[in-house]
Amino acid sequence: MTKRQARGEARIEQILTAAAEAFAESGYEATSTNTIAAKAGISPGSLYQFFANKQNIAYALAKRYAAQLDELRTAAFDGADLATLPLDQVISAITGPLVEFNLANRGFKALFARPDLPPSLTAAVAPLHAALLGRVSALLSARAPELGADDVARAATVSIQLVRAMMPLIVAAEGAERAVLEGELRAVLHGYLEPVVG
Repeated sequence: MTKRQARGEARIEQILTAAAEAFAESGYEATSTNTIAAKAGISPGSLYQFFANKQNIAYALAKRYAAQLDELRTAAFDGADLATLPLDQVISAITGPLVEFNLANRGFKALFARPDLPPSLTAAVAPLHAALLGRVSALLSARAPELGADDVARAATVSIQLVRAMMPLIVAAEGAERAVLEGELRAVLHGYLEPVVG
């Protein structure tokens, strides 16, 4: 890689990091490209050399988060036979890293883990949601191969929505309260999934 390419990649990362911080602080709608540029320590013109608009930045963040979530999933389940692990262990193996991911990536919730997603972000988020739904569906199918495709899709969707609903509470909490809320999330998921997948 040439020095010019390396500088370009570093600048893109700088913009994405600044955008994630700005989105986490002010929300997607209230954040302008000028705000992102200022937070990145560059001129708006420099930002536009890499991204045409705020939506393109959101697409790039979606790709970054998808890659990070894929690494997280691989680390959590590498070599594990999820069909044979106790349900509590599987839930902990998923929720623990997800909480850490959300704590480390506060811009994720502002963009992608919200129920009122603006139409301009729907397309950017679609691949991320599809990948997450596919992973959870595969996990449920492995645990309960007798379930039909519709039942698996429904259970995966409900499970994801439960996590999305609880995650803002968990991320906002501190210390012991966060641990208690994580336990509540695991209990809710177990209560829902145990009759479905055993």
